Amino acid sequence: MKQPASVAALPAGTVSFRGRLKPFGIRMGILMAPFVIYGVFLFFYGVNPWELYVSMVKSTFGDLYGFGEVLLKATPIVLTGLAAVLPAKAGLVNVGGEGQLALGALFSTWFAVFYLNGLPAWLGIPLMLLAGALGGAVWAALTAFLKVKGRLNETITSVLLNYVATFMIGYFVHGILKDPESFNWPFSPEIAWTLRLPILNGTRLHIGFAVAIAMTVLVWFALAKTRVGFRLRVLGSNRLAAERAGFAVNNMYFWVLIAGGALAGIAGMIEIAGIEGRLRPTTGANYGYLGFLAAMMAWNHPLRLIVTAFILGMIGVAGNTLEIDSGLPSSSVHILMALVLFFILGGVRRGKR
Repeated sequence: MKQPASVAALPAGTVSFRGRLKPFGIRMGILMAPFVIYGVFLFFYGVNPWELYVSMVKSTFGDLYGFGEVLLKATPIVLTGLAAVLPAKAGLVNVGGEGQLALGALFSTWFAVFYLNGLPAWLGIPLMLLAGALGGAVWAALTAFLKVKGRLNETITSVLLNYVATFMIGYFVHGILKDPESFNWPFSPEIAWTLRLPILNGTRLHIGFAVAIAMTVLVWFALAKTRVGFRLRVLGSNRLAAERAGFAVNNMYFWVLIAGGALAGIAGMIEIAGIEGRLRPTTGANYGYLGFLAAMMAWNHPLRLIVTAFILGMIGVAGNTLEIDSGLPSSSVHILMALVLFFILGGVRRGKR
């Protein structure tokens, strides 16, 4: 069959500018469509979508405090997003960031309350961070073991373990870790002030955001520039080819899930040391699922994850503006997040076809 002259004139291995632009346009359309549909939803409730979007942007970028709140929300989303990105490169779907964050918060609080109290900040905070990473890794190891030894689907097991983690946190804050001075409220004793993360003056933003950025760069470098990253990408692209090349596939599955869990566990530690100061049943709630959504929005690219986490953080902070300016409950922003998820899933399915 004869090719069109415009195609035949191109040198072999080259792609036209239009061909490169089309995927970018499709991705931008997928990201913008939820905002358009949500705007229609607002219009039917008598709210001017344009004015509301402008006020949402002003509330988050109008001053240093609002901008810091967005970064504060984005920090755990970035880390739980990395917990999904890293296994995704090996062809795995880890939706367990929620439970891994919770166990990271539990481990870091346990060590802070019983073992790290009285230590200087330069020693206590790194040890607390390691404890959080250990908690997330231990919880992810359950999913990894069931995947490798039990041949169970990691998506299902990681989601179900999120609920187990929630009940486990409830058990500890109602029992062993309960603050005796809490007047029967379920939360742990407050950690020492020396274990709290330093914050930026005039905001609540702490150095945990810098930790999240550093972890993102580290994951990107490991995936793009190292032999381990190359092997993970090969495994994610074609398991059969990886097996024939002699890769220890099960070992790779096991350790990449544990590495992802450790990253989510660090997010739990940051929530305790940076925001909460103590463990509560709701510590870090929904950040694991938002991280998974941010990873899908970024097409599992670590650096793009920073942008998508920032967008979700902005939407979350702007929920208060939505309630004040429109009378709609702040939780209605979850409709927008759900629309984003549906369009991302549709885009992924289209890409696979």
